[in-house]
Amino acid sequence: MIYITGDTHGDLNRFKHPMFRKIKKKDTLIICGDFGFIWDSGKKEQKVLKWLGKRRYDVLFADGVNENFTELEKYPIEDFCGGKTRKISGKLRHLMRGYVFYIADKRVLAFGGGENLLQQEDFDLAKKSLEKVGNKVDYIISHEPPTQLAELLTMKTMETENQSYFLDEINRITDYERWFFGKHHINKIVANKYFALFDNIVKSDYDPTKKG
Repeated sequence: MIYITGDTHGDLNRFKHPMFRKIKKKDTLIICGDFGFIWDSGKKEQKVLKWLGKRRYDVLFADGVNENFTELEKYPIEDFCGGKTRKISGKLRHLMRGYVFYIADKRVLAFGGGENLLQQEDFDLAKKSLEKVGNKVDYIISHEPPTQLAELLTMKTMETENQSYFLDEINRITDYERWFFGKHHINKIVANKYFALFDNIVKSDYDPTKKG
């Protein structure tokens, strides 16, 4: 089973919340950007990363905008579930942008970053990855949402920037069931397809139309 949550911003208490106890061995937790635990490579940080890597479930994260990319890029790149990851510690990995991963029998496109961090090469890689699976995935994991969702959540017209263009194009060319993102620090489901997440945690197949 895949569980998904929003930005963690280096807050270890998030992982100690009772709702995390329902995540079982062999399950996967995915964080939608702004992981925030990789910052200075100090002893305290390494101890925390080691603790996260020893969870009974896989902990995977897309990058956001509040990351120390210099430190993050020091970690080795490894193949994982059909895509490329940075191996941080034990079961803790960074899902690199533009790859489609096969997790729990689901196809998951990871497309982290935002605020002009995204480059043409990220989009080109995502397009190639999507073409290999017929432009069809189960879930999209990102930090930013596509423009129409951002405008709906903020009630503001968004300026056209790199991340807006790339995400909008992915939205246009991809057949997917759900899109999960963390940027807006709210817990809100739109049209049963778009999941804005912050401190909530949901099963990837959660059906908001059903109660109980």
